Amino acid sequence: MVSRSDLVREKLEQMIVEGSFAQGERLDEIKLSQHFDVSRTPLREAFQALAASGLLVLEPRRGAFVRYPALEEVFEMFEVMAELEAFCCRLAAGRVTQPLLADLDKTMVDCKQAVDSGDVSHYYRANERFHALIYQASGNRFLEGEATRLHRRLKPFRRLQLNNRGRLAHSFAEHGRIIDALAKGDAQAAAIEMRAHIAIQGGKFNDLIVSYRQAARKVTGEDGVSTRAQTALGL
Repeated sequence: MVSRSDLVREKLEQMIVEGSFAQGERLDEIKLSQHFDVSRTPLREAFQALAASGLLVLEPRRGAFVRYPALEEVFEMFEVMAELEAFCCRLAAGRVTQPLLADLDKTMVDCKQAVDSGDVSHYYRANERFHALIYQASGNRFLEGEATRLHRRLKPFRRLQLNNRGRLAHSFAEHGRIIDALAKGDAQAAAIEMRAHIAIQGGKFNDLIVSYRQAARKVTGEDGVSTRAQTALGL
């Protein structure tokens, strides 16, 4: 069951990474509460989560301000994430249990449903569960914690990738190859497949550059609210 604050976070996160707000724009709690039809409590919880991912800066008594990290910062985080998750897979190949493999197979069912329906939000949540299980399967709690923290930082940008045409199907196929390697206990293959799954290279590199630059180049209106935000909020 997805909590209300998580749903708000997902929707607000998507609005930010798709460029509905300008760099440095202050988010209006009243308008956003009305837009999402929620009280300020789940909205503020969403703000906290987005601040942890680096998309918002929270200033006491001033509010929440949109922050687009530099493209180089995003690439560097993905570079580290690819190695962390590859390490998780290398350990998991020798430590994964049958119940965890069964749980990974369940995420494949959910991901397939999302791919068939083109539901990015559904895939996004199932994908998050898939990666959390990989971290758990590593059997190293410190590594699990570090991977989880960086995963949270990169969630908005991983979602941005999923919006690219054909990415859901490619991601699903990559999940399948990772699970196959884990089930066979092939640590090297599992690490290679996961590194390729996460790494920003080739077409994924170009797609992320285009998507991110489009989002970060939005023009701010005279009242300080970006024109995309006004449209998104029905103003």
